[in-house]
Amino acid sequence: MQRTTNTTVVAKKRLVRYNEGAQMYSIGRNKFQQLAKDAHAILKIGRIVLVDLDIFDKYLETFRVER
Repeated sequence: MQRTTNTTVVAKKRLVRYNEGAQMYSIGRNKFQQLAKDAHAILKIGRIVLVDLDIFDKYLETFRVER
């Protein structure tokens, strides 16, 4: 699966920072940050905070509405 940012197609990254992730999912930074925390997808390395998109994607799937 590939993600797009604006018109550029980029290979799937596993770890992203808050700003990049919010842009990838087209949601606000604060909302992305809260969802990442709820998903337990946050990695802290020193002062750098990264979000594991594999875990984040699995968490988002729990919100899927069945028809």
